[in-house]
Amino acid sequence: MLNQHYIDMCGQKSVIRELFTYGSERAKEIGYENVFDYSLGNPSVPAPATFTKEMIRLLQESEPVQLHGYSPSLGIDSVREAVAASLNDRFDMHYEKKDVFMVSGAAGAIAHAARAVTVPGDEILTFAPFFPEYRPYISETGAVLKVVPADISSFQINFDAFVEMLNEKVMAVLINTPNNPSGIVYSTETIDKLAMILKEKEEEFGHPIYIISDEPYREIVFEGVDAPFVAAHYNNTITCYSFSKSLSLPGERIGYIAVNPACEDSALLVDMFGQISRGIGHNCPPSIIQLAVSKCLYETSDLSVYETNKNILYTELTKMGFEIVEPGGTFYMFPKALEDDAVAFSNKAKELDLLLVPSNSFGVNGHFRISYCIPTEKVERSIPVFQKLADMYL
Repeated sequence: MLNQHYIDMCGQKSVIRELFTYGSERAKEIGYENVFDYSLGNPSVPAPATFTKEMIRLLQESEPVQLHGYSPSLGIDSVREAVAASLNDRFDMHYEKKDVFMVSGAAGAIAHAARAVTVPGDEILTFAPFFPEYRPYISETGAVLKVVPADISSFQINFDAFVEMLNEKVMAVLINTPNNPSGIVYSTETIDKLAMILKEKEEEFGHPIYIISDEPYREIVFEGVDAPFVAAHYNNTITCYSFSKSLSLPGERIGYIAVNPACEDSALLVDMFGQISRGIGHNCPPSIIQLAVSKCLYETSDLSVYETNKNILYTELTKMGFEIVEPGGTFYMFPKALEDDAVAFSNKAKELDLLLVPSNSFGVNGHFRISYCIPTEKVERSIPVFQKLADMYL
Protein backbone atom coordinates (compact mmCIF):
# COMPACT_ATOMS: atom_id res chain seq x y z
CA MET A 1 0.00 0.00 0.00
CA LEU A 2 1.28 3.47 -0.83
CA ASN A 3 2.20 5.69 2.09
CA GLN A 4 -0.62 8.20 2.53
CA HIS A 5 1.64 10.67 4.30
CA TYR A 6 3.73 11.22 1.18
CA ILE A 7 0.66 11.21 -1.03
CA ASP A 8 -0.62 14.10 1.09
CA MET A 9 2.70 15.90 0.70
CA CYS A 10 2.24 15.81 -3.09
CA GLY A 11 -0.57 18.31 -2.60
CA GLN A 12 1.65 20.64 -0.56
CA LYS A 13 4.33 21.44 -3.11
CA SER A 14 6.71 24.37 -2.77
CA VAL A 15 5.20 27.67 -3.93
CA ILE A 16 8.72 28.79 -4.83
CA ARG A 17 9.38 25.81 -7.07
CA GLU A 18 5.99 26.07 -8.74
CA LEU A 19 6.60 29.75 -9.54
CA PHE A 20 10.05 28.93 -10.90
CA THR A 21 8.59 26.21 -13.12
CA TYR A 22 5.92 28.64 -14.34
CA GLY A 23 8.60 31.21 -15.10
CA SER A 24 10.63 28.71 -17.12
CA GLU A 25 7.60 27.79 -19.23
CA ARG A 26 6.57 31.41 -19.63
CA ALA A 27 10.08 32.29 -20.81
CA LYS A 28 9.71 29.77 -23.64
CA GLU A 29 6.60 31.65 -24.75
CA ILE A 30 7.73 35.27 -24.55
CA GLY A 31 11.51 35.07 -24.10
CA TYR A 32 13.68 34.82 -20.98
CA GLU A 33 14.47 38.53 -21.13
CA ASN A 34 10.77 39.39 -20.74
CA VAL A 35 10.11 37.36 -17.58
CA PHE A 36 11.32 39.00 -14.38
CA ASP A 37 11.67 35.91 -12.25
CA TYR A 38 12.47 36.72 -8.62
CA SER A 39 11.27 33.35 -7.33
CA LEU A 40 14.16 30.93 -6.78
CA GLY A 41 17.37 31.52 -4.82
CA ASN A 42 19.64 30.07 -7.50
CA PRO A 43 23.06 31.83 -7.53
CA SER A 44 23.66 33.93 -10.63
CA VAL A 45 27.46 34.10 -10.52
CA PRO A 46 29.92 31.33 -11.47
CA ALA A 47 31.93 29.21 -9.07
CA PRO A 48 35.48 30.40 -8.42
CA ALA A 49 38.10 29.39 -10.97
CA THR A 50 39.93 27.57 -8.17
CA PHE A 51 37.09 25.08 -7.88
CA THR A 52 36.96 24.39 -11.62
CA LYS A 53 40.73 24.00 -11.87
CA GLU A 54 40.80 21.64 -8.92
CA MET A 55 38.04 19.50 -10.41
CA ILE A 56 40.00 19.25 -13.66
CA ARG A 57 43.23 18.48 -11.82
CA LEU A 58 41.59 15.75 -9.76
CA LEU A 59 40.10 14.12 -12.85
CA GLN A 60 43.34 14.30 -14.80
CA GLU A 61 45.86 13.39 -12.11
CA SER A 62 44.10 11.18 -9.55
CA GLU A 63 43.85 7.43 -9.63
CA PRO A 64 40.24 6.94 -10.83
CA VAL A 65 39.21 4.07 -8.58
CA GLN A 66 40.41 5.90 -5.49
CA LEU A 67 39.01 9.27 -6.59
CA HIS A 68 35.52 7.94 -7.26
CA GLY A 69 35.38 5.52 -4.34
CA TYR A 70 33.26 5.83 -1.23
CA SER A 71 34.51 8.32 1.32
CA PRO A 72 34.60 7.42 5.03
CA SER A 73 31.22 7.64 6.73
CA LEU A 74 31.97 10.99 8.38
CA GLY A 75 33.66 12.48 5.32
CA ILE A 76 37.20 12.54 3.97
CA ASP A 77 39.65 13.11 6.83
CA SER A 78 41.76 15.71 5.03
CA VAL A 79 38.64 17.68 4.12
CA ARG A 80 37.31 17.63 7.67
CA GLU A 81 40.70 18.81 8.94
CA ALA A 82 40.74 21.63 6.39
CA VAL A 83 37.22 22.75 7.30
CA ALA A 84 38.09 22.80 11.01
CA ALA A 85 41.26 24.80 10.35
CA SER A 86 39.42 27.36 8.21
CA LEU A 87 36.78 27.93 10.88
CA ASN A 88 39.47 28.37 13.52
CA ASP A 89 41.38 30.84 11.36
CA ARG A 90 38.34 32.90 10.44
CA PHE A 91 36.37 32.88 13.68
CA ASP A 92 38.97 32.21 16.41
CA MET A 93 37.44 28.84 17.29
CA HIS A 94 38.97 25.51 18.35
CA TYR A 95 37.45 22.92 16.03
CA GLU A 96 39.20 19.66 15.20
CA LYS A 97 38.55 17.05 12.54
CA LYS A 98 36.41 15.11 15.04
CA ASP A 99 33.98 18.05 15.24
CA VAL A 100 33.18 18.13 11.49
CA PHE A 101 30.79 15.94 9.48
CA MET A 102 30.57 16.29 5.70
CA VAL A 103 27.03 16.36 4.40
CA SER A 104 24.91 16.96 1.30
CA GLY A 105 24.19 20.64 1.81
CA ALA A 106 22.49 22.58 4.59
CA ALA A 107 19.23 20.67 4.21
CA GLY A 108 20.98 17.40 4.96
CA ALA A 109 22.85 19.07 7.80
CA ILE A 110 19.62 20.22 9.47
CA ALA A 111 18.05 16.78 8.99
CA HIS A 112 20.97 15.17 10.82
CA ALA A 113 21.19 17.80 13.57
CA ALA A 114 17.48 17.68 14.38
CA ARG A 115 17.49 13.89 14.61
CA ALA A 116 20.52 13.89 16.89
CA VAL A 117 19.12 16.22 19.55
CA THR A 118 15.42 15.28 19.62
CA VAL A 119 13.15 12.32 19.99
CA PRO A 120 9.61 12.20 18.54
CA GLY A 121 7.37 14.69 20.32
CA ASP A 122 10.15 17.08 21.30
CA GLU A 123 9.87 20.66 20.09
CA ILE A 124 12.13 22.80 17.96
CA LEU A 125 11.47 26.54 17.80
CA THR A 126 12.24 28.73 14.81
CA PHE A 127 11.62 32.39 14.08
CA ALA A 128 9.36 33.87 11.43
CA PRO A 129 10.02 34.64 8.70
CA PHE A 130 11.60 31.26 8.00
CA PHE A 131 12.47 29.02 5.05
CA PRO A 132 9.30 26.97 4.35
CA GLU A 133 11.19 23.69 3.92
CA TYR A 134 11.96 23.73 7.65
CA ARG A 135 8.53 22.21 8.12
CA PRO A 136 9.27 18.91 6.33
CA TYR A 137 12.89 18.89 7.55
CA ILE A 138 11.68 18.85 11.14
CA SER A 139 8.35 17.03 10.93
CA GLU A 140 9.99 14.06 9.21
CA THR A 141 12.17 13.55 12.30
CA GLY A 142 9.12 13.17 14.55
CA ALA A 143 9.88 16.42 16.34
CA VAL A 144 7.41 19.31 16.31
CA LEU A 145 8.36 22.63 14.71
CA LYS A 146 6.84 25.67 16.39
CA VAL A 147 7.18 29.14 14.94
CA VAL A 148 7.84 32.27 16.97
CA PRO A 149 5.91 35.20 15.41
CA ALA A 150 7.95 37.83 13.59
CA ASP A 151 8.95 41.28 14.70
CA ILE A 152 8.12 42.85 11.34
CA SER A 153 9.64 46.19 12.34
CA SER A 154 13.18 44.80 12.28
CA PHE A 155 12.99 41.04 11.60
CA GLN A 156 15.34 40.54 14.53
CA ILE A 157 14.07 38.04 17.11
CA ASN A 158 10.73 38.68 18.82
CA PHE A 159 12.05 37.86 22.29
CA ASP A 160 8.79 38.39 24.21
CA ALA A 161 7.02 35.78 22.12
CA PHE A 162 10.07 33.51 22.19
CA VAL A 163 10.25 33.42 25.99
CA GLU A 164 6.55 32.64 26.20
CA MET A 165 7.00 29.64 23.89
CA LEU A 166 10.03 28.15 25.67
CA ASN A 167 9.13 25.07 27.69
CA GLU A 168 10.72 21.83 28.85
CA LYS A 169 9.90 20.09 25.55
CA VAL A 170 12.07 22.52 23.54
CA MET A 171 15.35 20.78 22.73
CA ALA A 172 16.63 23.06 19.99
CA VAL A 173 16.21 26.46 18.39
CA LEU A 174 16.67 26.60 14.61
CA ILE A 175 17.98 29.95 13.41
CA ASN A 176 18.94 31.25 9.96
CA THR A 177 21.24 34.24 9.78
CA PRO A 178 21.72 35.86 7.32
CA ASN A 179 18.07 35.13 6.83
CA ASN A 180 16.01 33.71 4.00
CA PRO A 181 13.57 35.40 3.23
CA SER A 182 14.18 38.76 4.95
CA GLY A 183 17.87 39.24 4.19
CA ILE A 184 18.31 40.40 7.79
CA VAL A 185 21.46 39.48 9.73
CA TYR A 186 21.03 38.85 13.44
CA SER A 187 23.20 41.34 15.31
CA THR A 188 25.69 40.49 18.05
CA GLU A 189 23.22 42.02 20.50
CA THR A 190 20.48 39.66 19.25
CA ILE A 191 22.67 36.55 19.40
CA ASP A 192 24.01 37.41 22.85
CA LYS A 193 20.49 37.94 24.18
CA LEU A 194 19.38 34.64 22.65
CA ALA A 195 22.34 32.88 24.26
CA MET A 196 21.63 34.42 27.67
CA ILE A 197 17.99 33.30 27.60
CA LEU A 198 18.90 29.77 26.51
CA LYS A 199 21.53 29.41 29.22
CA GLU A 200 18.98 30.44 31.85
CA LYS A 201 16.41 28.00 30.48
CA GLU A 202 18.95 25.16 30.33
CA GLU A 203 19.49 25.58 34.06
CA GLU A 204 15.75 25.81 34.72
CA PHE A 205 14.83 22.78 32.60
CA GLY A 206 17.87 20.66 33.45
CA HIS A 207 18.82 19.78 29.88
CA PRO A 208 20.76 21.38 27.03
CA ILE A 209 18.96 23.48 24.44
CA TYR A 210 20.91 23.46 21.18
CA ILE A 211 21.08 26.18 18.60
CA ILE A 212 20.94 24.65 15.14
CA SER A 213 22.43 27.48 13.11
CA ASP A 214 21.56 27.31 9.42
CA GLU A 215 24.28 29.36 7.68
CA PRO A 216 24.32 28.93 3.87
CA TYR A 217 24.42 32.73 3.40
CA ARG A 218 27.22 33.37 5.90
CA GLU A 219 29.52 34.90 3.29
CA ILE A 220 26.89 37.14 1.70
CA VAL A 221 27.00 40.02 4.17
CA PHE A 222 26.92 43.63 3.02
CA GLU A 223 29.37 46.38 3.89
CA GLY A 224 29.28 47.57 7.48
CA VAL A 225 26.81 44.92 8.70
CA ASP A 226 27.39 43.27 12.10
CA ALA A 227 27.47 39.51 11.40
CA PRO A 228 28.58 37.44 14.41
CA PHE A 229 29.63 33.79 14.13
CA VAL A 230 26.90 32.19 16.24
CA ALA A 231 28.97 29.35 17.70
CA ALA A 232 31.41 31.88 19.18
CA HIS A 233 28.57 33.20 21.35
CA TYR A 234 26.86 29.98 22.51
CA ASN A 235 28.55 26.70 23.37
CA ASN A 236 25.69 24.37 22.46
CA THR A 237 25.72 25.38 18.79
CA ILE A 238 25.54 22.99 15.86
CA THR A 239 26.51 24.89 12.71
CA CYS A 240 24.92 23.73 9.45
CA TYR A 241 26.70 25.03 6.37
CA SER A 242 26.38 24.75 2.62
CA PHE A 243 28.77 25.84 -0.14
CA SER A 244 25.76 26.38 -2.42
CA LYS A 245 25.75 30.16 -2.10
CA SER A 246 29.34 31.09 -1.19
CA LEU A 247 30.83 29.06 -4.05
CA SER A 248 27.73 29.04 -6.30
CA LEU A 249 27.47 25.24 -6.17
CA PRO A 250 23.82 24.50 -5.31
CA GLY A 251 23.62 21.55 -7.66
CA GLU A 252 26.63 19.84 -6.10
CA ARG A 253 24.88 19.42 -2.73
CA ILE A 254 27.91 19.87 -0.50
CA GLY A 255 28.23 21.22 3.02
CA TYR A 256 29.15 20.27 6.56
CA ILE A 257 28.04 20.22 10.17
CA ALA A 258 30.45 21.70 12.70
CA VAL A 259 29.77 20.88 16.35
CA ASN A 260 31.18 23.48 18.72
CA PRO A 261 33.91 21.64 20.71
CA ALA A 262 32.48 23.24 23.86
CA CYS A 263 29.05 21.78 23.09
CA GLU A 264 27.54 19.29 25.52
CA ASP A 265 28.12 15.75 24.17
CA SER A 266 30.29 17.17 21.37
CA ALA A 267 32.41 14.01 21.32
CA LEU A 268 29.34 11.90 20.59
CA LEU A 269 27.33 14.02 18.18
CA VAL A 270 29.46 13.63 15.04
CA ASP A 271 29.55 9.86 15.46
CA MET A 272 25.77 9.96 15.85
CA PHE A 273 25.48 11.79 12.53
CA GLY A 274 27.22 8.86 10.88
CA GLN A 275 24.66 6.49 12.33
CA ILE A 276 21.76 8.76 11.40
CA SER A 277 23.03 8.59 7.82
CA ARG A 278 22.51 4.84 7.87
CA GLY A 279 18.85 5.37 8.65
CA ILE A 280 18.09 8.08 6.10
CA GLY A 281 20.26 6.82 3.23
CA HIS A 282 22.59 9.82 3.19
CA ASN A 283 25.92 7.95 2.97
CA CYS A 284 28.27 10.88 2.33
CA PRO A 285 28.48 13.52 -0.42
CA PRO A 286 30.59 12.74 -3.51
CA SER A 287 34.30 12.30 -2.84
CA ILE A 288 35.46 14.51 -5.71
CA ILE A 289 33.27 17.42 -4.58
CA GLN A 290 34.52 17.15 -1.00
CA LEU A 291 38.11 17.31 -2.23
CA ALA A 292 37.50 20.21 -4.59
CA VAL A 293 35.75 22.47 -2.08
CA SER A 294 38.51 21.85 0.45
CA LYS A 295 40.76 23.94 -1.83
CA CYS A 296 38.30 26.87 -1.78
CA LEU A 297 37.67 27.34 1.93
CA TYR A 298 39.18 30.83 2.02
CA GLU A 299 37.48 32.24 -1.06
CA THR A 300 34.05 32.78 -2.57
CA SER A 301 32.48 33.50 -5.90
CA ASP A 302 32.28 37.18 -6.79
CA LEU A 303 29.31 37.96 -4.56
CA SER A 304 29.37 41.75 -5.05
CA VAL A 305 26.54 41.68 -7.60
CA TYR A 306 24.08 40.84 -4.84
CA GLU A 307 24.79 44.03 -2.91
CA THR A 308 24.57 46.00 -6.16
CA ASN A 309 21.17 44.48 -6.90
CA LYS A 310 20.00 45.07 -3.34
CA ASN A 311 20.92 48.73 -3.49
CA ILE A 312 19.02 49.25 -6.75
CA LEU A 313 15.88 47.48 -5.58
CA TYR A 314 15.84 48.97 -2.09
CA THR A 315 16.32 52.51 -3.40
CA GLU A 316 13.79 52.30 -6.20
CA LEU A 317 11.09 50.33 -4.37
CA THR A 318 11.14 52.58 -1.33
CA LYS A 319 10.68 55.54 -3.68
CA MET A 320 7.53 53.83 -4.95
CA GLY A 321 6.16 53.54 -1.42
CA PHE A 322 7.09 49.96 -0.55
CA GLU A 323 7.95 49.44 3.12
CA ILE A 324 11.16 47.40 3.41
CA VAL A 325 13.48 46.45 6.26
CA GLU A 326 16.80 46.89 4.46
CA PRO A 327 18.62 43.56 4.03
CA GLY A 328 22.05 43.13 5.59
CA GLY A 329 22.99 40.16 3.44
CA THR A 330 21.84 37.21 1.28
CA PHE A 331 20.15 37.89 -2.04
CA TYR A 332 16.64 38.25 -0.63
CA MET A 333 14.37 41.15 0.21
CA PHE A 334 11.02 40.95 2.04
CA PRO A 335 8.93 44.06 1.33
CA LYS A 336 5.46 44.65 2.65
CA ALA A 337 2.85 44.03 -0.04
CA LEU A 338 0.58 46.86 -1.12
CA GLU A 339 -2.46 44.93 0.08
CA ASP A 340 -3.07 42.59 2.99
CA ASP A 341 -3.52 39.54 0.75
CA ALA A 342 0.01 38.62 -0.32
CA VAL A 343 -1.21 35.93 -2.72
CA ALA A 344 -3.53 38.36 -4.51
CA PHE A 345 -0.71 40.89 -4.69
CA SER A 346 1.70 38.34 -6.14
CA ASN A 347 -0.92 37.24 -8.66
CA LYS A 348 -1.22 40.82 -9.87
CA ALA A 349 2.54 40.91 -10.29
CA LYS A 350 2.42 37.61 -12.17
CA GLU A 351 0.09 39.18 -14.73
CA LEU A 352 2.96 41.59 -15.49
CA ASP A 353 5.43 38.66 -15.78
CA LEU A 354 6.95 39.77 -12.51
CA LEU A 355 7.32 36.67 -10.33
CA LEU A 356 7.29 37.38 -6.60
CA VAL A 357 6.80 34.83 -3.82
CA PRO A 358 3.92 35.58 -1.40
CA SER A 359 4.90 35.57 2.26
CA ASN A 360 2.32 33.14 3.65
CA SER A 361 4.57 30.06 3.55
CA PHE A 362 7.32 32.00 5.34
CA GLY A 363 5.17 32.44 8.41
CA VAL A 364 4.33 36.13 7.85
CA ASN A 365 1.26 37.68 6.23
CA GLY A 366 1.15 40.64 3.88
CA HIS A 367 4.72 40.54 2.53
CA PHE A 368 6.51 39.07 -0.48
CA ARG A 369 9.99 37.74 -1.17
CA ILE A 370 12.27 39.00 -3.92
CA SER A 371 15.18 36.71 -4.78
CA TYR A 372 17.47 39.11 -6.63
CA CYS A 373 20.17 36.68 -7.75
CA ILE A 374 19.63 37.69 -11.38
CA PRO A 375 21.73 39.83 -13.74
CA THR A 376 21.87 43.50 -12.76
CA GLU A 377 20.69 44.64 -16.16
CA LYS A 378 17.55 42.61 -15.66
CA VAL A 379 17.03 44.12 -12.20
CA GLU A 380 17.24 47.57 -13.80
CA ARG A 381 14.77 46.63 -16.53
CA SER A 382 12.33 45.31 -13.93
CA ILE A 383 11.99 48.67 -12.14
CA PRO A 384 9.36 50.06 -14.55
CA VAL A 385 7.40 46.81 -14.09
CA PHE A 386 7.45 47.27 -10.32
CA GLN A 387 6.21 50.82 -10.94
CA LYS A 388 3.30 49.49 -13.01
CA LEU A 389 2.44 47.17 -10.14
CA ALA A 390 2.61 49.99 -7.61
CA ASP A 391 0.46 52.19 -9.84
CA MET A 392 -2.34 49.62 -9.61
CA TYR A 393 -2.71 50.63 -5.94
CA LEU A 394 -2.72 54.41 -6.38
